[in-house]
Amino acid sequence: MKKVLSLSLAILMAVSLLSLAACGEKETYKLGLGVNSYIEKVTNAEGDTNGTGEVVTTVAAVIIDSNERIVKCEIDTTDNKVEFTAEGKFAATQNEFKTKYEQGENYGMVKYGNAKSEWFEQVDAYEKFLVGKNMNEVNNFVGKDKKGTDEVVKAGCTIMIDDFAVAIGRAISNAKEADVSKDDVLNLGVVSTQTGSKDATEEKDGVNEVDITVVAAALNSKGKVTGMVTDALQTKILFDTKGVAKNTMSEPFSTKLELGVNYNMAKYGQDLNGDGQIKEWYLQSAEFSKACVGKDAKGIAALVTDKGYGTDELQAAGCTIAIDDMVKAAVKAAKAS
Repeated sequence: MKKVLSLSLAILMAVSLLSLAACGEKETYKLGLGVNSYIEKVTNAEGDTNGTGEVVTTVAAVIIDSNERIVKCEIDTTDNKVEFTAEGKFAATQNEFKTKYEQGENYGMVKYGNAKSEWFEQVDAYEKFLVGKNMNEVNNFVGKDKKGTDEVVKAGCTIMIDDFAVAIGRAISNAKEADVSKDDVLNLGVVSTQTGSKDATEEKDGVNEVDITVVAAALNSKGKVTGMVTDALQTKILFDTKGVAKNTMSEPFSTKLELGVNYNMAKYGQDLNGDGQIKEWYLQSAEFSKACVGKDAKGIAALVTDKGYGTDELQAAGCTIAIDDMVKAAVKAAKAS
């Protein structure tokens, strides 16, 4: 009887110790970034009317728990339109490419679309609605008309959400464990820059290019970055010497992280720090994100030199690429409320 009692007590103590250990375990979360980018519309140039290429890029950032349920979600979209002439010349733009969220009330959904709330307000409502949902549920809340089901509409989001769901799905698939918390603030930073554009020649198509840099950042109560993911993509609208567009509708664009080794920076890049190595873009991006952890917006801004490249410390870590747009996007994410 004593042996049985002793054994029972031992088992009880072991179970109690295991329970206490479990209670003391820190909940782990993952941080993810997803991008869904494609050509919405292309038109040929004709006479004095420029041809156009319109690229829609939807970005989603998520913090998910160990059950892959959404703890935090942030969504934004860029709708970048570029032009080219009937003579095959790209048109420079002086406009700042702002995201729909950055445009705020100036997006004009209430004024011109008879909506009850602006785009950013509807996205806020959708993000709030998604808390606690998994990816299967996210997909199930997309209706046949690409808008949300009745539950989503009642939550305050009446706009199309199909692109949102695709970007969220990629963010969840890409999510990796990070030292982030459910109490952290999750932000997005997006920078779109017209660069690398060229006129068409008889030998080669012209290109009007917009490079988009996106950053997902989790911030603690002190405004310090606890986790970050940085990605970028090159959206290129092609045309010939007569202003005929060479792209097709719905043509997708892959991000540099998605391309991975196929981006070929290691193969074709330059050894800028003299260490005899050229890291792929995704590895250099990871070094940049790592360098931002523990910093606030001011500390991130100090990572770039006046030449657009990283500081000596960042160069030594293997991030030798130009980081000016990365810093701009990261500072936006670190400053957002």
